[in-house]
Order: sequence, then structure tokens, then C-alpha cells
Amino acid sequence: MPTTPTAAPAGGMLEEAWALDESVALRPEPFGALAYHFGTRKLSFLKTPELVDVVRLLATSTSVEHALRDAGVPESHWPAYVGALRGLATGGMIRPRGQRGQA
Repeated sequence: MPTTPTAAPAGGMLEEAWALDESVALRPEPFGALAYHFGTRKLSFLKTPELVDVVRLLATSTSVEHALRDAGVPESHWPAYVGALRGLATGGMIRPRGQRGQA
């Protein structure tokens, strides 16, 4: 995750409901977690425990914004988290809720 909280605009994705792809497993690590996609064999690093919390909360939150709030992420850091989530989406680790993953 970028260290600057203004790394990416936070709009758009904040209102959307996302979830961890059903083919992805998270393995806790001291720095955060490893995310492994069993379909694509891609590996991603979730570099902070807070990002892991956000990703886990996506499954039960009505939107990315609610997941960020529930994880206690300061609003000034949201752009950086949205940037990290966009990267996970591009890699197929998370998907819009209701959309089945593709292996």
C-alpha cells in the first residue's frame, strides 16, 4: 500500500460492494497476509493488518466505504486503501459482490 494517503482518488469504488473472490485464500503473516488465487495461481501481499481487516470486512459490508469505516481506517487514508483494493481487483483477488470469480 502506498505510504501517502493521497495516492489515488477514492471515488467510485467507495459506493460499491466487493468481496474476496471465492478462489482466494488469505494466509496471515506478521506484516498482514498473503493472498493466493487457486485458479490463476497469483500471489498478492496485503502489506498491513488493517488492509487485511478491510478485505475481510468486504464480505459483510454494504460498500467499500463501510468496510473502511468498520476497520477504523482514517478517512484521510482512504485513497491509499482504495488504490490497494483496485490493485487487488485488477489481479482478480477481489470482485464485485454477486459476481462469480473466474478461474
